[in-house]
Amino acid sequence: MKASQQPRSSVMASRVYHQVKQEVEPYCFPQFPAIDRSLCNSDTSSGSHFSVKNSSEHYCALVSSSAYGSYTVYNSSSSASFSPNRSFMSQQESQSYPSDLHHSPDNTYGSPISGSCITDDVSDLRDKLRELETVMLGPDSDIIDNTISPEMDSWRLVIDAISRGDLKQVLVSCAKAVSDNNLLMAQWLMDELRRMVSVSGEPIQRLGAYMLEGLVARLASSGSSIYKALRCKEPASADLLSYMHILYEVCPYFKFGYMSANGAIAEAMKDEDRVHIIDFQIAQGSQWVTLIQAFAARPGGPPHIRITGIDDSASAYARGGGLNIVGKRLSKLAEHFKVPFEFHAAAMSGCEVQEEHLLVRPGEALAVNFAFMLHHMPDESVSTENHRDRLLRLVKSLSPKVVTLVEQESNTNTAPFFPRFCETLNYYTAMFESIDVTLSRERKERINVEQHCLARDVVNIIACEGPERVERHELLGKWRSRFRMAGFTPYPLSSLVNATIKTLLENYCDKYRLEERDGALYLGWMNRDLVAACAWK
Repeated sequence: MKASQQPRSSVMASRVYHQVKQEVEPYCFPQFPAIDRSLCNSDTSSGSHFSVKNSSEHYCALVSSSAYGSYTVYNSSSSASFSPNRSFMSQQESQSYPSDLHHSPDNTYGSPISGSCITDDVSDLRDKLRELETVMLGPDSDIIDNTISPEMDSWRLVIDAISRGDLKQVLVSCAKAVSDNNLLMAQWLMDELRRMVSVSGEPIQRLGAYMLEGLVARLASSGSSIYKALRCKEPASADLLSYMHILYEVCPYFKFGYMSANGAIAEAMKDEDRVHIIDFQIAQGSQWVTLIQAFAARPGGPPHIRITGIDDSASAYARGGGLNIVGKRLSKLAEHFKVPFEFHAAAMSGCEVQEEHLLVRPGEALAVNFAFMLHHMPDESVSTENHRDRLLRLVKSLSPKVVTLVEQESNTNTAPFFPRFCETLNYYTAMFESIDVTLSRERKERINVEQHCLARDVVNIIACEGPERVERHELLGKWRSRFRMAGFTPYPLSSLVNATIKTLLENYCDKYRLEERDGALYLGWMNRDLVAACAWK
């Protein structure tokens, strides 16, 4: 049908569409492709919608004012902010950092957006969109549907999300803009997000503050410079250890993992006289306290236990020293419970471990523990050395009696940026909600726990790529494939372990759930699996 023959409503719709398009473009809206919302749905969050609070409660974050790495600190009265080197500082320490972008001949987009160029006119723009929709709903609306749907629908989605205070949707829209290299849209949404996030707010606001920082860092830098720029000002080692202990106590994730692994080891070693445990990432050695006590109470007497503890410098900082601290602590404990004990320290990264470092001896029953560790090992997508699978083949060659695996149930290893962002948002929303029921929002300890124990992981997943992205989680289904390829077969977990963990969870919120399926145990928050544990031989 020619234009002159089109129905009157269709001609009107076309005219209104182009009028709205011309009036919308000055609002800084570049073309924004439609978002696949199915990637980002989560039923775990109860706080993704909220009323946006006034500016005195805004999170003060450093953001990039262009793709070239210039920065401005936006002042507010919040208690914390990020400095240009990504260090957390008090508001009293916060100050403005002038940007050379104002004077740069390469400045494509002008000075940083200091206020919203959208929200002041949200009502006007939404009225125009409704006017367009009214015309489109006529009998001939199908003629122009294909012309306006993707662009206008995406704009309406973003505007509505901001007006409703739907922080989760605004974060997703911003990540989509970053993924599409849509810099104008990304910068505008970052400015809006700064008004919505808060390190002392609801769970989604607190998580949003750190996810926003990850998006800023991703735009501002690339390659090896990102992770160095992300490093928050490290607390004193004693303080960091204290924050880690608080997280260990207020959430059952670590206790669940350690109890699951210890139960499998105790079951496998119940008739052994000499036991060698290789722990890849022993950290503080806390996992082995209860196992030593359990072996001490074994009918017929305890076995001789030798632990090889592997760990790198990151844990050494939190400990305040080397692995000898762990060895002395466990040796003293074993002596108290009259358990014959040896400790062997292997201060190195898992990537460096070779068979000669493990000192395997004949006549010892071997157990190998991978608790919250293997996801740090680069796989075939990062390096041809593929240390993730290399370690599994190495361990299998030692003929262990049992191998335990505990990992976060999340898919962030090889996923492209945008689905990886959505997965991280959904996963950590559940985790931040679980913290919220135990630690009040006013407690300084909660901010420190989230900042120093969780935020850096979140930012690393979002901002980094290649070898610099060290947080590379996989779902248990993928881990199963790796273990089977290395020659392992499943080792069933004892029903006693399941019952013990159920007793543990009675001390926590009833929103935690424990599920056993396919020979593995899953700990979740509401309907989201967070940690999975299984054993192999």
